[in-house]
Amino acid sequence: MSIRGVEINIHGLGYRYSTRGNPTFTNLQLQSRRGEALAIIGRSGCGKSTLLHIIAGLNRPTEGVIEFDGKKVDGPSSRWVMMFQAPHLYPWMKVSQNVGVGLKFAGWPEKEKAERVAEALRLVELQDYAEVSVQDLSGGQQQRVALARSLVMEPELLLLDEPFSALDAFTRSSLQRDVRSIAKKLGFNLIIVTHDIDEAILMADRAVIMAGAPGKIVTEFEVPLPDPRQRQDPAVQAMRSRLMDAFHSAAGKPTGADAHGEEDVDTDSESVTQHA
Repeated sequence: MSIRGVEINIHGLGYRYSTRGNPTFTNLQLQSRRGEALAIIGRSGCGKSTLLHIIAGLNRPTEGVIEFDGKKVDGPSSRWVMMFQAPHLYPWMKVSQNVGVGLKFAGWPEKEKAERVAEALRLVELQDYAEVSVQDLSGGQQQRVALARSLVMEPELLLLDEPFSALDAFTRSSLQRDVRSIAKKLGFNLIIVTHDIDEAILMADRAVIMAGAPGKIVTEFEVPLPDPRQRQDPAVQAMRSRLMDAFHSAAGKPTGADAHGEEDVDTDSESVTQHA
């Protein structure tokens, strides 16, 4: 697969659901360099998921512009693909058929389609499941099928809207590691909306925190950690503490040791439990 990333520039972006309603966010500025993995963290209502949908071309902004490599985004495209919490597979199809459905609709010849599907399945380590019904797969395997279906289109950008939140901890950790590894191998951009501080650290090169109503980006952190990243690594734990304190500060909560026990934090995983 010959995939490359994209330079993302967001200028003066604003959105409101109705002309009389309050804005979700206004005058939002954000850039992402080619091949970067960017995490967007924030409390419920700050607009982070809305922002992701606008970047994907699924919603139109009220004001401002999004540019990929200098070209305005004005709708969805196969060049950028979004993954959701549920894999949204076709239950009557086999794994290979689900992965290749986009190529089928695009009119690809059978031979080329089969080669591209086989390559995508190898990337997500499902090559031995090509002829299995998706109904016979675990939740984690189904998300890998959804990932392969995204990769088969050779996107420049993969957008993740908390796609691993419903999975068990082991499966979630495995997918977090593998998605980052694949993105770095192929060179495409990632934008991750998450309520999980650990996920942001394990997957992102940079994390931005959104807060407020209307929402705005209040701070950002580079995450210059080597791969592969492990939760128990002291450098990961140190970055986790910094990011957690920054989140609490943005939310107007106590920081450091005083932050423990706050209602919006899961103390087992240090993940923000309110979803966008």
